[in-house]
Amino acid sequence: MRPIIATTCLLLCSTFTAVRAQTEQNGWVNRQLNRFFNDTTSAAEKSFRIYPTLGYAPETGIELGASSLWLFRAKGDSTNRLSEVQAFTFFTFKAQYGLWIDNAIYGDKDKWFFLGRTRIQRFPLLYYGIGQHTEGENPAVVDANYILLRQRVLRKISRNLFFGPEIDYQHLYSVDFNQPEEGEHHLLPAGSNGTTNLGFGAALVYDNRHNVLNVRKGWFGELSYLGYHPSFASDFQFGSVNLDVRAFHPVKKNNVLAWQVLGNFISGKVPFNQLALMGGDMMMRGYYQGRYRDKNMLAAQVEYRMLPFSFSKRFGATVFAGTAAVAPELKAFQLDKTQFAGGAGLRYLLFPKKDIFLRLDVGMTREGPGFYFFTGEAF
Repeated sequence: MRPIIATTCLLLCSTFTAVRAQTEQNGWVNRQLNRFFNDTTSAAEKSFRIYPTLGYAPETGIELGASSLWLFRAKGDSTNRLSEVQAFTFFTFKAQYGLWIDNAIYGDKDKWFFLGRTRIQRFPLLYYGIGQHTEGENPAVVDANYILLRQRVLRKISRNLFFGPEIDYQHLYSVDFNQPEEGEHHLLPAGSNGTTNLGFGAALVYDNRHNVLNVRKGWFGELSYLGYHPSFASDFQFGSVNLDVRAFHPVKKNNVLAWQVLGNFISGKVPFNQLALMGGDMMMRGYYQGRYRDKNMLAAQVEYRMLPFSFSKRFGATVFAGTAAVAPELKAFQLDKTQFAGGAGLRYLLFPKKDIFLRLDVGMTREGPGFYFFTGEAF
């Protein structure tokens, strides 16, 4: 996700006690604040929350939106894993809008696992060029409509091990590729006039996490392949191999040491919007998603989580650091072109009985900070 300044919910969290004291005579307001900040549902009971967001980015101006989170367990059984569906919608005063949906849904006894994401938006993308030598100033602004539908339908083949088909549909249309007013113009990349690609493949996933949004202990590993071909409604022919490994180690009470290794490896002719993208709200926080892009990317990060602090029931924090590099081919990775990012974040325990936190992260890079506000941890 692009860096934004999102303040609404954590400001509400930090002032909740004072507001509650001032609204004792207003029963309705008090009930709504209690409902939002004091979740009393059991671990097996469904929960649904909606909360406002406020953001700002130079290319969009003020951004207003709302996030929602639906939590449940199959058949209401507390022994089943916690499933989550997150939705985020926004609009700006420049006629830009978007709807994002992420899902991690487990069936009863883990027989099925549905893992995917949806993006429908009219939103400007910053384009700095392709490769590890791109400059951080004077990006092109690509104003376009964008649809992404990616879903894995996985069947348990043994304990914690899942396998199944994966589909990926990406459609970029009504594109305006706006060159920077200053500096050199960018060479128009493949797909700059719009592109549609439909990929099919398969994924092998190992997952023994019990709470996707806040993992206290466990492992997640995914190895997947997606192929795109003109005979299957694609404008380009290419293939991608993706590797994602995450581990979570408990340290003392309530503290967790987490790490992740990510690899994207693409061959063939690839449109610029489907190259491996560095940055965003999950990996290399502080960099704009797509600040660096190429056919191959290797990235890693580590994070120490205090959830919550030993002296607090609701507030916590994290510190994190990451490194990543992009290259046109595997043998072209260069150590001196590796990028680094680090930062810290605040946490607020929104669902105590489900162990779910709101997070506000500040990622720092050599090019400046990035701000991120979400429900659940970055990985």
